[in-house]
Amino acid sequence: MPELPEVETIARALRQGGRGGAPILGQVICEARLLWERTLAEPDPQTFLQRLPGQEVVDIGRRGKFLVINLSADSLLIHLRMSGDLRVEPAYDSAGQPVPDQPHDRMVIHFDGSPESRLRLAFNDTRKFGRVWLVPTPEIVLGQLGPEPFDADFTEEEFFRRLQRVNRQIKPLLLDQRFVAGLGNIYADEALHAAGIHPLRSSASLSAGEAARLWAAIREALSEGIRRNGASFDWVYRGGEFQNYFRVYQREGQPCPRCGTPIVKITVGQRGTHFCPVCQTTDF
Repeated sequence: MPELPEVETIARALRQGGRGGAPILGQVICEARLLWERTLAEPDPQTFLQRLPGQEVVDIGRRGKFLVINLSADSLLIHLRMSGDLRVEPAYDSAGQPVPDQPHDRMVIHFDGSPESRLRLAFNDTRKFGRVWLVPTPEIVLGQLGPEPFDADFTEEEFFRRLQRVNRQIKPLLLDQRFVAGLGNIYADEALHAAGIHPLRSSASLSAGEAARLWAAIREALSEGIRRNGASFDWVYRGGEFQNYFRVYQREGQPCPRCGTPIVKITVGQRGTHFCPVCQTTDF
C-alpha cells in the first residue's frame, strides 16, 4: 500500500492537478533537499542534489507501483512502499514566509517561480520504507518488472500461459512484481474473490476458464480502484474512496456480498488474506 490505483491517482494529480495540489508538468527544479538521506536509493546524495536543479518536468507516469517523473535529463522514480505520499503545495504562505516542512517529510523539491507562484513537491513517509531514484533511464530500476495488467500484450491467453509455467500459490504469485506489476494485497484479495478462486490454489491448477475469470477480475478491480481514486484508510494515503466498496479486504467476520458467509482472514506468504470460504473453495 499504495498499489497501482493509488499510484496512478497520484501520477494523474501531478500531471493535471488534484488531491489539493497544482500540476507540476513544465515546472523547472531550482532546489532539492533531503531530510532523510536513506530515502535516496540512487545516486549518492551529493550527486542527487547537484543534478536536479535546472531540470524540467517533461512527463509523469507510472510503472507497476513506481511513480515515474521524467525530467529533461534524468528520470526521478519514487516507490511509496507502505506509507509514502506526495504533496504539491505553495512554497510560500500568504505572508511571504517559506512553508514549513511537515513531520515525516523526507525529501522536498522546489520549483522556479516568484514567491507568489512558486511550488514545492514534498515526499512524506511516516515509516521510512519509501525510496527515491534519480537515474538516466527508468529501465535501470524497472527492467525486472512483469507486464502491466492493462497492456495490450497481456491477454487472458498470455496470463494463462504464465500461470501454467509456475506452480505457486496464486495469492503470493499475484503479489510478485516480476509476474505482474502493480498488484498488492488489497486488489489481489478483491480480484480473487470476484473470480471465485481460493488464495491457496496452485497457479498451475487453474483451468483456462478460471484464468480468464481472474484476468478479467484483476483488471476490473484495478479499474474500479482508479475510478474511485484508490483506497484510503488509517493514516495511509489520502483522498480515495475505494475502501467503501471492498468485497473482502479488511472485512473479516462481515458477510460475503455474494453468499452472506462471514469473510475469513488467514495468513498467506506472511500477508493477511481475506476470502469467502464458500465462494472461494480449494476444490478444483
